[in-house]
Amino acid sequence: MAKSLKSCVVIPAYNAAKTLGALIRHIRQLKLDAVVVNDGSTDDTARVAAASGALVISHLANHGKGVAIRSGFAFAVETGYDAVVTMDGDGQHDPAELPRLLEEAARDGVAIVVGHRVQERWRMPRIRRWTNQVMSGIVSWLTRQDIPDSQCGFRVIRRQVLEQMRLSSRHFDIETELLLAASRAGWRVSSIPIRTIYEHHPSHIRPVVDGFRFVRLVLRYLVAPPRIERAHGPTTWLSHQEVRPNTDGEIG
Repeated sequence: MAKSLKSCVVIPAYNAAKTLGALIRHIRQLKLDAVVVNDGSTDDTARVAAASGALVISHLANHGKGVAIRSGFAFAVETGYDAVVTMDGDGQHDPAELPRLLEEAARDGVAIVVGHRVQERWRMPRIRRWTNQVMSGIVSWLTRQDIPDSQCGFRVIRRQVLEQMRLSSRHFDIETELLLAASRAGWRVSSIPIRTIYEHHPSHIRPVVDGFRFVRLVLRYLVAPPRIERAHGPTTWLSHQEVRPNTDGEIG
């Protein structure tokens, strides 16, 4: 039997007060720590998250999903978790899938587990479905690994992966950057099917803008591969802390 991993669930959140409470309570029922990165929300996101049992890290302004996830990664690495789960705070990811993802992540040789929605891809809006297929095909080709749903944000990442690289993406392209950088460093990516909840949960992805960011990231990766190094220095974290990312992406 694979050894269980000490894990926390990092949830980047922007104005997600309506959906966070139930999600966090479910995560806590599974005996997992929830870390909500409140990315400059103007609603009650921070209050709801804290009241539901999450540790809350608040950015003073909205910086983007990529910056929020990197703040969560920094906290998890410095706190000593074996693995980090990332989930969206809008209710699209089913927390009942968490044990399956963590079980897969505990297998020998697996560094990253990515959920894939291939079996339910028909439920996606058409433009998102087409964009996802194209991007996933490109990422699979570049990484030389079969990653059928490279844009899925429901995933598990081992701490050794995060310790080794410096991520810089500020928006939804963080998901692609992580896979490209990890694969370049020799880490194995595994994928398992997951259930996704689309009803009443509109996507924040902007196909044109985020598609451009994806192309720019791929070109940058091909021309100048990302640096592989330890990403985070010592940091002191409080149960609720407001942080302002520095211009280089580190947390200050």
